[in-house]
Amino acid sequence: MRTLYVVTHPEATHHVERVVGGWHDSALTARGAAAAQAIASALRAEVPDGAEVELWSSDLQRTAQTAEVIGAAFGVRPVFDGRLREKSFGEAEGKPQEWLDARRIAPPAVGDRMAHTGGIAGLEPDSAVAQRVYAAVDEIADRPCAHQIVVTHGYALTFVVAAWVRMPVASLGYAVFKAGSGSITTLVEDDFYRSRAVVRLGEVGHLGSVG
Repeated sequence: MRTLYVVTHPEATHHVERVVGGWHDSALTARGAAAAQAIASALRAEVPDGAEVELWSSDLQRTAQTAEVIGAAFGVRPVFDGRLREKSFGEAEGKPQEWLDARRIAPPAVGDRMAHTGGIAGLEPDSAVAQRVYAAVDEIADRPCAHQIVVTHGYALTFVVAAWVRMPVASLGYAVFKAGSGSITTLVEDDFYRSRAVVRLGEVGHLGSVG
């Protein structure tokens, strides 16, 4: 059985500052750093001692910091991959969330939702996010390691899960897999049928002790 644990980074400075994240390179807050330790402990308890572990992460600062803490718990170094980054929000990044909320145009109810850019200059369409995230997940899943960890972002999580279950990109215009900051999603592939399951989505019980 192969297990892929997908971590969404915990609290970062853009959360508390109420600015748009995306590729804005925010860092973990002190609370986020404590949450990263809790995530690492929860993952360490899930993976058998002595098992080989591979760790992949978005290369943005907040995910890289989270991955470094997890890597220390397993004695492995993260592989940083820009394809696991959050969706880019173009000119909105680093601006107040209210700025984006006041200008963003909703996607059409029908039609090509994946190409929608919301009227924001430089915003990355979901079709582009899907292309890069699917490519990264396919490469990770092709490796023989039975215990893998991916550290990514809240919006990007949908694309990681969709890639895992091999959802056609054309179907992604309406799909959302929601999970909070600092969550762990557990994905499993069966050895016999090679079927893939979403066993847990957005688990946050490990964060109970984080103030």
